[in-house]
Amino acid sequence: MRDESLDQKTVDVIRALVMDTVRAANSGHPGGAMSSADFATVLFSEFLNFDPDDARWFNRDRFVLSAGHESALLYSLLHLAGFITLDDLKAFRQMGSRTPGHPEHDMTPGVEATTGPLGQGLAMSVGMAAAEAHLGARLGADAVDHFTYVLASDGDLQEPVALGAASLAGLWGLSRLIVFYDSNKVQLAGPTKRADCADYRKIFEAFRWQVIEVDGHDRAAIREAVRDARLETSRPTLIIGHTVMAKGAATREGDHGTHGEPLPPEEIAATKKKMGLPENETFHVPADVAAHFRARFDGLRENARLWRENLKGRLADDADFAALWKAATGPRADLALDWPGFEPGAKLATRQAWGKCLDHIAPRLPFLMGGSADLDPSNQTAKFRAAFGVFGEDGLDKRSMSFGVREFPMAAILNGMALHGGPIPFGATFLTFSDYCRNAIRMSALQKLPVLYVFTHDSFHLGEDGPTHQPVEHVASLRLIPDVLDFRPADAGETALCLELALREEKRPSCLFLTRQGLPVLDPAVYPAVKDGARRGGYVLADCEGEPELLLLASGSEVSLALEAVKLLPGRNIRVVNMVCQALFDEQSAEYRKSVLPPSVGKRASVEAGRTDCWFKYLGCDGLAIGLNHFGESAPAGELAKKYGFTPENVAKLIRERFF
Repeated sequence: MRDESLDQKTVDVIRALVMDTVRAANSGHPGGAMSSADFATVLFSEFLNFDPDDARWFNRDRFVLSAGHESALLYSLLHLAGFITLDDLKAFRQMGSRTPGHPEHDMTPGVEATTGPLGQGLAMSVGMAAAEAHLGARLGADAVDHFTYVLASDGDLQEPVALGAASLAGLWGLSRLIVFYDSNKVQLAGPTKRADCADYRKIFEAFRWQVIEVDGHDRAAIREAVRDARLETSRPTLIIGHTVMAKGAATREGDHGTHGEPLPPEEIAATKKKMGLPENETFHVPADVAAHFRARFDGLRENARLWRENLKGRLADDADFAALWKAATGPRADLALDWPGFEPGAKLATRQAWGKCLDHIAPRLPFLMGGSADLDPSNQTAKFRAAFGVFGEDGLDKRSMSFGVREFPMAAILNGMALHGGPIPFGATFLTFSDYCRNAIRMSALQKLPVLYVFTHDSFHLGEDGPTHQPVEHVASLRLIPDVLDFRPADAGETALCLELALREEKRPSCLFLTRQGLPVLDPAVYPAVKDGARRGGYVLADCEGEPELLLLASGSEVSLALEAVKLLPGRNIRVVNMVCQALFDEQSAEYRKSVLPPSVGKRASVEAGRTDCWFKYLGCDGLAIGLNHFGESAPAGELAKKYGFTPENVAKLIRERFF
C-alpha cells in the first residue's frame, strides 16, 4: 500500500518548488506546472525507468515535456531525481544556468528534447517512439525496450504539427508512446473555449489511439491509466487528464493569469500554509519527501546493471548483433561509405544523382531510415521504399517512412529520431515546401542534430508548375539559420560528396538543394578540384593563367552556366569559384578564404537561381549578383531560363557591361 499522505506531501513540495523557482526568477509559468504536478509526480516516482546515476543510459524511458513552458515542474522533478541541485533551481532563467526558461536537451541532464515551440515536443516524441520501435524490432526487446512519455498542454494540441504527427503514430501503431494531455482548459490569453472547439477524444480515437479520460488530480486513477497504457500493444495512448490551472493555490486556482506570471509572495505563503509547508521557507525539500521520491532507485540501478550485463554478453556472443549495435550507436566517422560512379559529360539531374546514391548506399547503412512527404518518385525515394519496406504497414523493422503531405510533422519526427539515437534520419520534399519544415529545421540546428533534409526541384527550372512551386527565397532563407549546412552541388559526383559530408556530420543538420533539370557531370580530369573541393565549402573550380581580374562565384546548376559564360569572354582572366556550401566556406581559415577570394580582386560577380542577398558578403557592395529576386511563372523551364537571363550569353553580357 502506498502512503497517500506522503504522496500528497511530495506533490505539494513539488508545487511549492515550482512557485519558488518562478518567483525567484520573477519570470515563468507556474499555473500549468501546478496543474500537471499530480501526473508528473506519479510518473517519475512510480513508473519512469531510468538510471539515477546516468541520465543518458540508452534504454531509459524518454520523458518529453512538450509543454516546455512548464519547465519549472521538470526541473523540480530532476532535482528530486538527483540530476540537478537546488542551486540550479534558484538560478532558473539566469545567464549560464542549467535551468533555462524552456528545457534545452544538451544543457540539462534528464532533458530529452528542446521543446520551445508548442506542438513540436509531441511530434518529436513520435520520432523517438518510432526509433524505439524500429530498434526493438531489429535488435531485440532485451536491447531496446522502453516507453516514451509525453506531457502535453492545450496549446500543444492546438498546433497542427502535433496532430499530423499523432496521425502517423496511430497509423504506425506506436504502442509504447503514452501522452498525458493536461486539459486544464486555460491558456495564456484566457479560457480555451475562446479558441478551440475540438473533441480530442474523438480526434485521437479516429487516429487509432487508445484514449483514457481521468481526473488529473486523482493519483489512483492516473496510476491505473498509466498501467492500462503500458499494457496496450497495438496503439499509442492518450490520457486526458481533466485538471485545474494552478491546482493547490490558495486563491488563484483556475485563474488564467497564473499561466505566464509568477504568483505574488503573499499567495505563495498562503498556499504553502494551506499545504502544511513552512510558509516563509523557500526551496524546501524535506528529507522524507526526497526519500519517498527515491524509494525505487536501488531497483532502477539494478535494472540498468542487468541490462548492461545482458548487452555485454550479446556483444561478445553474437557477431551479427554486435555489428548492428555498432551501426546503430557508433560515431558517424566510422560509417562505411562508397558511392556510384558517374560518366563525365553525361547530363543528370542532381536529384537523380541523389536517388542513385541512396540506392547504392542504403544496403551499407542498415539504420538509414526516412522517406518523402508524398513525393517518392520526384524525390527519388521510391526504390528505397520498394527495397526496404514501409515502416508500420510492412512491419516496424522496415526503413522507409511514408509521411504523407505532412512536411512539418516529418521534420519534427526526424528530430525525435535523431534525439533518440540509432537511426540515421532523412526526409525529402520539394524545396518550396521547406517553408513548412522551417521551424523544425531550426530546432534541428538548435539541438545539434545531424538530420538530413533533401530538397529537390530547387529553382524556377521546375517550370510548368508555376510560381507556387518554384523556390526563389528558400535557399537564402535556410542559409540564415545558424549551424545549418547548405549544400548545393554542381553535378552528380559532387552530390555524392555532399551526401558523404552530411552523413558524417555529428552535430549539424544538412540541407541538400537538388535540381530537377539535367546538369553535365564535370570531368575530374579537367576540373580536378571537383573531386574534393566541397569539403571546404567553396573552392576554385576553374582558374585562369596569372592573377584573376574577375571572380565569378556560383552554386548548383549555375556552376556549369558560369563555366559556359566564361568561354564567351575570351582574353579575360576569370576565376570560377564553386560555392557549394557557404556555411562550410565561412568557417575556413582566413588564409584559405583569401586564397579563394583574393582581396586584391575587386571585380566580382555571382550567379544563382534565387535571391541574391546572401552573395554580397563575398561580392562587396559593388559586385554583380545575378539571380532571381521575383516570383516565377508557369512555362517550360527553357523559356523561363531565357526570359530570366539564365543563359551563358546573358551572363557573359551582364559581366561585360558591368566590368569590361
